[in-house]
Amino acid sequence: MKKSILFLAAALLLTSVGAMAQNKIDKQGRRQGHWVRTDKDGSKIFEGDFIDGQETGTFTYYYHDGSVRLRNTYTVPGRVCTHEAYDEQGHLLARGQYNQRNRDGRWQFFAADGRVVKEAEYSMGVKHGLHVIFTSKGDTAEVTHWRNNHRHGRWWKRIGAKGYITGTYLNGGLEGRLVEYDDNGTLVRDGNYTDGFKHGSYRYLDAQGITVDEVWNHGTMTDRRIRLLTDKTIYVSIFDIACLAPQGKAKTVVVLKDGSKLICREATEPVYDRIGTENFAYANRKGRVLVALSCVQRIAKDNEGRDILVLEPQPDFAIYPDEDGLKMVRSAQYSDDSPLDKLRGEKSND
Repeated sequence: MKKSILFLAAALLLTSVGAMAQNKIDKQGRRQGHWVRTDKDGSKIFEGDFIDGQETGTFTYYYHDGSVRLRNTYTVPGRVCTHEAYDEQGHLLARGQYNQRNRDGRWQFFAADGRVVKEAEYSMGVKHGLHVIFTSKGDTAEVTHWRNNHRHGRWWKRIGAKGYITGTYLNGGLEGRLVEYDDNGTLVRDGNYTDGFKHGSYRYLDAQGITVDEVWNHGTMTDRRIRLLTDKTIYVSIFDIACLAPQGKAKTVVVLKDGSKLICREATEPVYDRIGTENFAYANRKGRVLVALSCVQRIAKDNEGRDILVLEPQPDFAIYPDEDGLKMVRSAQYSDDSPLDKLRGEKSND
């Protein structure tokens, strides 16, 4: 028993002497020699060598289980190092250079299987230069140019297998023409930007031509004309549409604000996609009835006491709102430009 105690005491003494032999600080308060930092459990946090307070050589940082977390190898003591980061399974996650603790130069980021998922260039901690993201198959997914932490220059992004979108950034905002192509090489979007805002012509297309033709003024849409396939192909402004409803599975009734009606030889889904949601809402989602908010008047009762939606102009078919439709009407009645507000104003003037 005494021998065991003596052995333990000797081990503690050697450990203490070993600790004193490292982690030295000179008279000027500078770290010198080999250092090992541990946590309260005795697990190693990092180890490395100092010369006159400056890190030199290789510094290794550890996970609690002892596996390597980070490895910094200094090429300029205390200032510049190559950096490698690992996960707890030992897979390399990132590699690059630090300059005064700032990412500097070309960096690579990796998946657990060793694939490069991103390459990026930095200048003293800010994004500056080429950034490339890769797909799981190793193909290019996105290419961006950066300047002083802002996107600046040509931008390209893969969409689908062969499709892509591309444009140009100027100091963080899109500038000029943006185009998008689908997997078949068909142009599906063609628009213009100024100072990061949609401005001027902005079009969506398919293999048959333009589906949506918009006009923008510094981020505000001033018109959206959508393609309707009637007896011929026509384009109608969404601001001229009062409501829409399906007619069977392959036709859509479009009621215009002048009271006229069009029969579109398409199902509602593609037509509604072109309409957008900014100025329209479902009066009856199950019935797929879409109404322009500006045309909503009130809720009335039919001869059987059921709620019925009143529009201006009123279509030649009844619209029975569901619960969401009733909420939509209540919301519209309390908007600043609702018909109910106008009616109240007229009465107050009388």
